[in-house]
Amino acid sequence: MPGQLLVDYDAIEVLDPRFAHLALDNAPLEKLAEGFRWLEGRVWMGDWDALLFQDLPNDRTMMWRDAVGASVWRAPAHFANGQARDRQGRLLSCSHRLRAILRTEYDGAVTTLVDRNEGKRLNGPNDIVVAADGAIWFTDPLYGISNNYEGGVQQSEQKPALYRCSHGRLTVAASDFDGPNGLAFTPDGKRLYVAETGDQTRPDPAQYIRVFDVGENGALSGGEIFHRVAPGYCDGLKVDQHGHVWSSAADGVHCLTPQGELIGKIRIPYRVSNLCFGGPQRNRLFIGGSHTLYAIYLNTRGAVEY
Repeated sequence: MPGQLLVDYDAIEVLDPRFAHLALDNAPLEKLAEGFRWLEGRVWMGDWDALLFQDLPNDRTMMWRDAVGASVWRAPAHFANGQARDRQGRLLSCSHRLRAILRTEYDGAVTTLVDRNEGKRLNGPNDIVVAADGAIWFTDPLYGISNNYEGGVQQSEQKPALYRCSHGRLTVAASDFDGPNGLAFTPDGKRLYVAETGDQTRPDPAQYIRVFDVGENGALSGGEIFHRVAPGYCDGLKVDQHGHVWSSAADGVHCLTPQGELIGKIRIPYRVSNLCFGGPQRNRLFIGGSHTLYAIYLNTRGAVEY
């Protein structure tokens, strides 16, 4: 769908005066594309001036460009979910179907970077980030192998966990999760936020954002609860240049201070899966609201991601 449809100049909800400085009163929420099933894995490709995102249940990676709209970039996509770029600019993808981290090379070939831990298959890698030292961090919950809608029912061989992969060596960074999901570093790389979306087969799953201190060689400490999102829960999250955490929620996007205070919302009419900053100035927030892609310009920029 080429072009943009202006949707709402009143999507911003200021809960604290500090949020007013992050919003722009003349920048509306825009609907960029719709007609998908469930959107995941947004990543901005600055050298392409394009956004890549997953239409996960339809097993395809989409590309969106301003004034051009959305088109299929890769199909099938191995039921890919989270995406990031490594320090060399190559695309990294979390595959539910292959239960692996994939890398797209410069010539378009796809390489499997990791699919096992100590000889046992991963579950279904979900989200991924790259640290300043080049280490790849990813979450591995059960969601991608628990149903046929987002990858296909398969047998789990190990517990959900948060992993770090550096110089070809895979280590479990933390395993005290029921369902580790979205993750993001603070701008200085010294703290790591991880969304716990829990065991959703239970009537009252553990759902909150945790925060870890990152030490030498990626050693984690802490892991306390940073914030509980309501309504809904945090699926994906990003951090801006000032350290604010932008989290998905059932009613849109929530903005949190580095201390975990909710100061504002961007109201979306559908449950938000995840989001990312992009555009030439990294000041445009791209948002996946269920089956619809939205965007809004903000008075802040996303923290640099590799």
